[in-house]
Amino acid sequence: MLPNNKLKLITLSIALACSHSTTAQAQQIERQQVEQTSSTTNTQAEDQALEKIVITGSRIKRDSFSVPTPIATMNAESLNDAGFGSLADILFEEMPQVSEGTGNGNSQSSVQNTGLSTIDLRELGVSRTLTLIDGRRVVSNSYSGNYVSLSTIPKGMVDRVEIITGGASAAYGSDAIAGVVNIITQQDKEGATFHARGGESTQGGAAEYTISADYGTSYDDGKGYFFFSATYDEEKGLSYWDRKRAQQQDSWDYDEERMCNVMLTATYDPDTKTAYQCMRDIDKSQWTSLSDSIPGGVFDESSSFKPDAGFWYDGTTLRNDWQEERHGIDFNQFTMLKVPDKDISAAVKTEYEFDNEVEAYFQLQYSRNTSRNVKSPESEDECDAIVTYDPANNQFGSDCMGRIPYDNPYMPDAIRAEASSKGVKWDRLFSEVGNIINDNERTTIRTWGGLRGYLWDDWEWDVSVGYGEFKQEQNRSNEIFVARVKQALNAERLADGTIQCKDEQARGQGCVPINLFGEGSITAEAANYIRANPSITTDIDQVTVSGFITGDLFELPAGAVGSAFGFEYRKDSQSVATNVPNGGVTFNYVPTFDGDVSVREVFAELSLPLLKDAPLAKSLSAEVSARIADYSWANTGLIQSYKAGFIYEPIEGYSIRANWARAMRAPTITELMSPPRGDYDSFDDICDGVTATSMEPGHDNCRKEAGILATIAAEGKFEDENNGYSPNSGNNELFEETADTITLGLSLAPSFIPNLRMALDYYDIQIDDAVTALGNEDIIKFCYASSMEYGSENEFCRDIKRDEEGQIFEVNQRVINTDEIRTKGYDIAMEYLYDASEYGRFKVKADWTHVIEYSITSTGPDGQYEDLYEGYLGDDIFEDKGAIALTWYKNDWRVRWSTKYKGAVEASRSRYEDWQAAMTKNDARCAAGESSCISNPEPLWQGSLPSVVTHSISVNYSMDLNNDRSLSIYGGINNLFDEKGPFIVGGRGNFDSAYGSGVGRFAFIGAKYQF
Repeated sequence: MLPNNKLKLITLSIALACSHSTTAQAQQIERQQVEQTSSTTNTQAEDQALEKIVITGSRIKRDSFSVPTPIATMNAESLNDAGFGSLADILFEEMPQVSEGTGNGNSQSSVQNTGLSTIDLRELGVSRTLTLIDGRRVVSNSYSGNYVSLSTIPKGMVDRVEIITGGASAAYGSDAIAGVVNIITQQDKEGATFHARGGESTQGGAAEYTISADYGTSYDDGKGYFFFSATYDEEKGLSYWDRKRAQQQDSWDYDEERMCNVMLTATYDPDTKTAYQCMRDIDKSQWTSLSDSIPGGVFDESSSFKPDAGFWYDGTTLRNDWQEERHGIDFNQFTMLKVPDKDISAAVKTEYEFDNEVEAYFQLQYSRNTSRNVKSPESEDECDAIVTYDPANNQFGSDCMGRIPYDNPYMPDAIRAEASSKGVKWDRLFSEVGNIINDNERTTIRTWGGLRGYLWDDWEWDVSVGYGEFKQEQNRSNEIFVARVKQALNAERLADGTIQCKDEQARGQGCVPINLFGEGSITAEAANYIRANPSITTDIDQVTVSGFITGDLFELPAGAVGSAFGFEYRKDSQSVATNVPNGGVTFNYVPTFDGDVSVREVFAELSLPLLKDAPLAKSLSAEVSARIADYSWANTGLIQSYKAGFIYEPIEGYSIRANWARAMRAPTITELMSPPRGDYDSFDDICDGVTATSMEPGHDNCRKEAGILATIAAEGKFEDENNGYSPNSGNNELFEETADTITLGLSLAPSFIPNLRMALDYYDIQIDDAVTALGNEDIIKFCYASSMEYGSENEFCRDIKRDEEGQIFEVNQRVINTDEIRTKGYDIAMEYLYDASEYGRFKVKADWTHVIEYSITSTGPDGQYEDLYEGYLGDDIFEDKGAIALTWYKNDWRVRWSTKYKGAVEASRSRYEDWQAAMTKNDARCAAGESSCISNPEPLWQGSLPSVVTHSISVNYSMDLNNDRSLSIYGGINNLFDEKGPFIVGGRGNFDSAYGSGVGRFAFIGAKYQF
């Protein structure tokens, strides 16, 4: 074990290293540093900081000022003052270069990821952000990819978090393209700590509770160290009923004929054949967005807008004046703004140094996460398509419940009199079956152990074995067996008046006839017969064996050449199993599949001191590293990652750094092997607005769809009402993606302004052959409006399925290797420490991130095309994000005021581009002098969303008690002025998770007792 004074010097040098790097200026500095007031003391601290340490991004020990890769750090004080219970939320709120991954505010509709807590660096995707614990890979918490949930780590276990954004694959391998999040656990904490924290929105809802305890001690005369930590964390969630804004109905569009923003209302205009009215002519009280899936059912509905459009049940009374926007229900009431969950986690670690100076270490982590997402009862109509699977021939298909047969004995005579011989169309909420309840339980076990020691006095070696096991059991209650509903609707009345299912085989299997007419008409027996409780079980295992040796190779005039050499073997195994029956149920179908991959890797690093104390070169050093990995995938070549960088300090306090990295990422098991998995995404149908004579791109081919032609004949115009179903599919022909990352940085610590540090870093990340899926709208466009011939020979047309009314009910998104993803921008960071003597000490820290470009380049039937994503909320890419905090220290008090900024954005890329196209068409009409020209078209409503600023305050008071005991009491208010972000049309409850999901002002209080 290392002596305590040496550990303190290491901690101090880490803090100095962070203050010298990109956003580390924005992180907390050790208390003793804040108290430094004289240049002499500062110089002594800098001399001490030359202790060689291991910093994230390399295995070479070096002094903290010779790292060319930007590193950002948050220590325990920063994590405590942020006031959030979730570690992912803290990083997302406090570090502008970190974006939201998967959380409780954006996973409401996710099949498998509700309850996860992940982050995303540079918006390049969670699977391109590698999360480590103490520099080690750990088992994933989702079959979706390499998703490590930060909620699986006990809070008391976390000493600090180090983040590298870009260029880390040479050190850590595949998945580190966007960067690395390294959770550093406690190293030398002595004594016990009990910590309790609670908070809630001041408007109600979103309550959180955290209780944690930890204990650390050395033993056997300091040869050994033991640490234990456990945390219980609960988030109560936030519902539709907690926020008035969530209850505001809206269904917005831009009318390309009237050139105005329109909102759906209950007033049908026979001239325009729509209930959408220009928003300038109405007020919010007239906005509607209701559903025809009501508990009593709607039958033979002829229109979604017109009055007197069908039969329906008002309570138990049959009526024939159905109008959806007057009599329907608001389905948003069933969507949580934040999903509740509970986490319990525990961890133990120990280290022991034997007499031969070999040290053994071991760590074990356990976590259990449970989340419950209560959704609406199942809502179905006569042909909402569901996925089916026939295991006999390994074929996927689709099915639907179908119409109610014309001779159904439950059908009222009034409805039968108007019915087609084909049967009756219907929409209904299966309230009698119960609300869908999506329960997720995740259990994670991670453990590793190893030995480390020294060779030749100053070469350090480390060999370890690790194992991780993850199990997710998802149960989704109160879904519907589609085949059984079809059987139950096919009923007959016997001579004695009883009703039974017609099919004898179905009767033998317990078929119970079902009555869909009226609220409460489905009997308990029928509900039990059609009810399905599907489950998905995911098992992921990971085995790792790794080792490395590091030390100085030889001396150059400027210093020793540091090096590290190592190997790693890893095997990941995954299985996904579902109990969905062959006939299919109303559920985002996830098929059974499994696979494994093994990887053999070797790596090497060199740190080269080139100049020291030379003219115009106080120091110049370089580093190079390489990693080669052999994957067991047949299509994956040799994964090669390289890095080269330098740091140049012309004079003391000023430095320039540059880094180039080549990284590769191999496809995941799911990306390669998964059959179609159910999912829903919003998209616009290119056939929207098709009439018998419309000439928009693709409309000629749209009219070749029988369902669209039938709708045009009945209503004069086809309007898009797709269900958004868009299953994801793997692709066994995928190969590795390759990324080149360039970072250039400048650090300033001028001697004439003591304790001021500034940094500017530019980054450019280009991913070639990126593994991604084409957007739904691109797939639709390539089918109907490209140089490829429309029809079954067109591969994109085969990915699109329409119902008998022409509506899209499925777009299959296959994963492919696209041409390029590129993002570039810059980070600015500043920190200033000021000692005001008897008035205390002040620290100001500021961080700013600007995205210059975020683009995806793909090749379609008509050649290469580029889509730009920066500045669009729908893609969660803000061009500008910033944070600034002022902290005041005096005696036992610490007060922190922080301000966060998110710049103005466009709401949706597709919405904005559609509006621009409409403006271009109108300009052409005006130039041609056509009567349809609108001379004063409206700008896009809420196309541009304003910047958002939030303010938070926290107060911490620490008191020393007797017998080396202490008590800290803290509290604060996040989002002091209750900023909830702009109104988001089509968002979850009109809120967006990037602005906090509608939580608003949040007050918290906590206490920490140490002894």
